[in-house]
Amino acid sequence: MKLDGYIVSDCDSVGVFYNTQHYTTTPEQAAADAIKAGLDLDCGPFLAQHSEDAVKQKLLNEVDINNALVNTLRVQMRLGMFDGESSVQPFGKLGPKDVCTPSNQELALEAARQGIVLLKNRGVSLPLSHRRHRTVVVIGPNSDATVSMIGNYAGVACGYTSPLQGIGNYVKTIHQLGCANVACRDDKLFSAAIDAARQADATVLVMGLDQSIEAEFRDRTGLLLPGRQQELVSKVAKASKGPTVLVLMSGGPIDVSFAKNDPRIGAILWVGYPGQAGGAAIADVLYGTTNPGGKLPMTWYPQDYVSNLAMTDMAMRSSTHRNYPGRTYRFYKGPVVYPFGHGLSYTNFVHTIVNAPLFVTVPLDGHRRSGNATVLGKAIKVNHARCDKLSVGLQVNVKNTGSKDGTHTILVFSIPPAGHWAPSKQLVAFAKVYVLARSEQQVGISIHVCKFLSVVDRSGVRRIPIGLHHIHIGDVKHSVSLEAATLGVIKS
Repeated sequence: MKLDGYIVSDCDSVGVFYNTQHYTTTPEQAAADAIKAGLDLDCGPFLAQHSEDAVKQKLLNEVDINNALVNTLRVQMRLGMFDGESSVQPFGKLGPKDVCTPSNQELALEAARQGIVLLKNRGVSLPLSHRRHRTVVVIGPNSDATVSMIGNYAGVACGYTSPLQGIGNYVKTIHQLGCANVACRDDKLFSAAIDAARQADATVLVMGLDQSIEAEFRDRTGLLLPGRQQELVSKVAKASKGPTVLVLMSGGPIDVSFAKNDPRIGAILWVGYPGQAGGAAIADVLYGTTNPGGKLPMTWYPQDYVSNLAMTDMAMRSSTHRNYPGRTYRFYKGPVVYPFGHGLSYTNFVHTIVNAPLFVTVPLDGHRRSGNATVLGKAIKVNHARCDKLSVGLQVNVKNTGSKDGTHTILVFSIPPAGHWAPSKQLVAFAKVYVLARSEQQVGISIHVCKFLSVVDRSGVRRIPIGLHHIHIGDVKHSVSLEAATLGVIKS
């Protein structure tokens, strides 16, 4: 190993594999196993409390302790932590001015822009028009959000631009909370929000979740908007004089089927927790300064999904006899609110596969025997294949047929040959390309056969299915046949 640093645990993880997972029978054995496995530093008190006794019980040698110390102390020395007063050392002078540089803050804004996903855009609801939509009412418990935009495990922000402030940089705004907070337990603020929607040229509802609903040690019990948020959205949309846009902040999926199917709600944006510049990024997308190009990183399930499986059941594959629907786009085949990888744009992109192989031969490695067991088995174990540089190369043409420049993410899915343990499809490659309006770009994509066209069987063995693999890029399909080399056959 060539790591020039140290290995640190997740917080309390050594304690967890003793106290909760019962990996060892004593805490001293847990401390010894962790250090001998290569752990140098424990985030938490566990090693400090039990390592000395582990040495006394001869479960651990002092040399093991010394190796861990050397790795951590070497890094501390590189940081100048033993060179005297820290404030006069190079790293001791770092502060907010080094974090909050113009380039770093612009990067935070650009990250927020790229992370926004346009889920729905009925007709030409978005982008909003400076001429037609001169007054916008901004409603919702997240409408003036600041700290909640950075989620948890975040540092100190350089400054915040809330959604209300961001939209206010474009047009005149009217502000109504509608709900006192994301829990939205009553309708006391509904009337003022509904009246404001009747007056404004456009309505933007900034709803969703925050750390009071979802966080570490705080699990959601359902997928719907909390409290009476859905009721507020529907009533405001019904009263709104102009287009209604729903903006959702959350870390996980939300069942917004009601909004997806409501023609009075013209557009839906998912912005995640967009960081300190989230409000500016939201406004840039709303007014078309930024053409959204984000894709959903998870499946958005309907509320019924959570009633069909125990959250403690980690099985991925569906099971009819257990009435178990399975997990993720790879195995779940039921209805969805929005699928993994969904995301619209203000323009339109068309794919064409320009060049792709029809056949790829998988060379075999390892001990070989006569016969044809590997081919008859319909799959090759990955560790029996010569995987170096074994890939499927595609040339994909992306044409922007619309009137706006935009960034497009090409998602390449593969449907492996039929097998009861194979996923229904899996993401095998992706690429991002910026295409000017009414122009096109060609993109090269390489799919590593052993890494991405292989699947894991029920025993946890990774195998390369032999036969036709169907490659999908949007509506475009291409089939490539993987065939075993005829050099001989390995043991099953």
